[in-house]
Amino acid sequence: MDVNGTVAEGFEPVREAFAANFDLRGERGAAVAVYRDGHRVVHLWAGTRDVDGTAPWEPGTAQIVRSATKGVVAAALLLLHQRGELDLGAPVGSYWPEYKAAGKEHTLVRHVLAHRAGVPVLDRPLTPAEAADPDLGAAAVAAQAPVWEPGTDHGYHAQTFSWLTGELVRRVTGRPVGEWIADEIAGPAGADLWLGLPEREHARVGRVGPVDAPENAGGPRTRPKRAVAEAYADPDSLTRRAFAAITPLPDENAPAYRAAALPASNGIATADGLARFYASLIGEVDGGTRLFDSVTTRLARTEQSAGPDRVLVVNTRYGLGHMLHGPASPLLSPGSFGHPGRGGALAFADPDSGIAFGYVTNGFRTGVTADPRAQALIRAVRTALG
Repeated sequence: MDVNGTVAEGFEPVREAFAANFDLRGERGAAVAVYRDGHRVVHLWAGTRDVDGTAPWEPGTAQIVRSATKGVVAAALLLLHQRGELDLGAPVGSYWPEYKAAGKEHTLVRHVLAHRAGVPVLDRPLTPAEAADPDLGAAAVAAQAPVWEPGTDHGYHAQTFSWLTGELVRRVTGRPVGEWIADEIAGPAGADLWLGLPEREHARVGRVGPVDAPENAGGPRTRPKRAVAEAYADPDSLTRRAFAAITPLPDENAPAYRAAALPASNGIATADGLARFYASLIGEVDGGTRLFDSVTTRLARTEQSAGPDRVLVVNTRYGLGHMLHGPASPLLSPGSFGHPGRGGALAFADPDSGIAFGYVTNGFRTGVTADPRAQALIRAVRTALG
């Protein structure tokens, strides 16, 4: 596989690992970008722009990044807190009165961000068309009774995170969440990422789809723990119900879905856009704007939830909207914060080393938090740092 792009001196292991993803791990098309102290040190791409096509991946090719979008909307809420417009310790209902229904009056904003709100499921799932309507989505989670007392436990809000966070941004700012992110995050950071893809950008976005790991992928082949496998197989489990809050599964290549703004699942970005976004959270990028101040950076990586996750059925760690480094979602170091996208994408910042990382792919695997391709790239970055 011909790998295109550049790496700074010392980061050659990342190029080697990226090429190995195609040779050994069944990669179809992908890109990776790494920034260090606000300067890009890795920008690589290879393969095809479409998982089922032949047109080559180009420097500006973007893909849907699924739950890696959660890290972007989390940053939006943290920025609103930094600006004094949102109190993380306030009840959600103080901004969104309808949310007080069904025993949720004591749910705090920080509970939403830390996956402690207790509403990872909807008793009546939404269709893809309904899910794309922010009014319908917000009304559904506002009416939903929690499945545990908010604040007392945690579980991944795989789909409902969209309407919880998106509606908070809208209630606080009076603006749609995708528009706010475009103006207040993507624009200042100079990052190619979108929540609600503009029509003018359609041509640069590749088609995504499922791919299987090859038999000769290298390394040990692992099976999910029995409890995890059983949870995904049981249609009545919180695991299955959380991911099925939108039923049937949307067509991720459909223009209507890409144009919607679902902060839990349908952001679209380049690898460089994700890496640049995270770089802008922890420092100036090429002399430009830093989005988080030092206090907010510390908040972003402060643990809020840890231990057995009632939805993912593994031990997870969350800060205020971001996943933190741990066995279920290994990042660069214990101080890293970011978010994977189910089956592939990953982006994070590591303030201690000054590293910001973005990886996107058009081929999605079955795993949720620790894709072997992304993990190989992280190990290579660790090697490059010595």
